[in-house]
Amino acid sequence: MRRRVLIGLAVVVTIVAVVFGAAFAFQRKLIYLPSGGPLPNAADVLPSGRDVTLTTGDGLRLGAWYFPVEDARAAVLVAPGNAGNRSLRVPLAEALNGRGLSVLLLDYRGYGGNPGSPSEEGLALDARAARDFLVRQKPERLLYFGESLGTGVVTELATEHPPDGLVLRSPFTDLAAVGKRHYPFLPVSLLLRDRFPVSEYAQRLRVPVTVVYGAVDSIVPPELSRAVADAANGRAVAVPGADHNDPVLLDGPEVVGAVAKLAGG
Repeated sequence: MRRRVLIGLAVVVTIVAVVFGAAFAFQRKLIYLPSGGPLPNAADVLPSGRDVTLTTGDGLRLGAWYFPVEDARAAVLVAPGNAGNRSLRVPLAEALNGRGLSVLLLDYRGYGGNPGSPSEEGLALDARAARDFLVRQKPERLLYFGESLGTGVVTELATEHPPDGLVLRSPFTDLAAVGKRHYPFLPVSLLLRDRFPVSEYAQRLRVPVTVVYGAVDSIVPPELSRAVADAANGRAVAVPGADHNDPVLLDGPEVVGAVAKLAGG
């Protein structure tokens, strides 16, 4: 009987170890969901578009799209979420162009045909390369826009290079908080390699911050987004009836209006 119990325990321990090991080894496949290339030329997407190449601190050359506006009131660095590529963010760029704002659509390493594999450290380098490009354009004002996972990217960037304003769309307090909601059976905090501690960064910011989130978000619970707004002493804008990937949270009036307001109009 005792031998049978020990064998049973050994089987359970082995299964748990395999599950946890797989979760640790393949977690980035669950976090980062890139779409590849090739992509069209930026000018074929919007008439003002320019294809640009960003060179990161570790030597990668990343493709991006820049949509300038003459006499722009501000330039906006758009850091996307964890899925797709920059082509999905064109409606946002077009809407912001319409409000007199130049826009840089960044694709991280591993996204949109770019070389490399995504990681928290890598995305931080990608964002710095994007900021460096926009600074060279000498904009009147510089804003950061982060979408979901991108909120972790731009808040970290803002602690080192503060912008004139920051819009966070559907932010989370940290990646573990989201993971715990979707994988309650796993010790997410112990397993995560990439953490994106958005609230921790937000507490250190001294720039205007607006948080826009869906009131019925099923991916990032709304209370996490509100907590980020509180941490940043920022303004929170709830979009009634909106889920995480609804079009209204891509280029809807609340999102575009939040960016335009920080740009001064």
